[in-house]
Amino acid sequence: MLIRLLVTAVLCTLFLLAARSARLVPGRGQNVAEIALDFVRVNIAEEILGERHARPHVPLLTVIFFGVLAMNITGVIPGLNIAGSSLIGFPLVMAAVAYVAFITAGIRSHGVVGFMRGSLFPAGVPWPVYIILTPIELISTFILRPATLTIRLLVNMVAGHLLLVLTFAATHYLFLEAAVGLKAIGAVTLAAGVAFTVFEIFIAALQAYIFTLLTAVYIHLSQEAH
Repeated sequence: MLIRLLVTAVLCTLFLLAARSARLVPGRGQNVAEIALDFVRVNIAEEILGERHARPHVPLLTVIFFGVLAMNITGVIPGLNIAGSSLIGFPLVMAAVAYVAFITAGIRSHGVVGFMRGSLFPAGVPWPVYIILTPIELISTFILRPATLTIRLLVNMVAGHLLLVLTFAATHYLFLEAAVGLKAIGAVTLAAGVAFTVFEIFIAALQAYIFTLLTAVYIHLSQEAH
């Protein structure tokens, strides 16, 4: 929880500083902030939702992307060494936010009845098929979407944390406590730990991208006809 609070404070401070000194001709810090924001706006929101429909959802998608990324990256920061997303609370809250977002988008576009009918009773299907199709759509849309968002993020960050713990704990043991003949193996586990650290940075960014991308896809599916 301390890591989550620290990350939130740092993230808010960085964006407040970038926004407070915003100029028509951007400085170095504002340039970095604009590039980061444009990545979410152009490569996720507009790519999935289209330029016209993306604008109302850009703030939410931006918060999700940078929030998840910042919580993930703490797993490789010395002194913190655990991702804020490696316990289920944070992934579950982010999944709940995405869940509310795509249901709200669907209701705004089609109304409550139209959204539910389009989600559970896709058009153009022979009516006997609904006996099988409707329960599948119900589970897929309203249960599996938030569940998979939560589990995917949680499991990836827990797995990465365990890999780093195992490799560096093994290195510590082999260098300091193992027999002389085994100490050389510590170099192997150290190299593996460094490699896994780099890989974990990539996974932290990838999971933030996937989480945000899927949120945008779910919003898009809710807004469009089935």
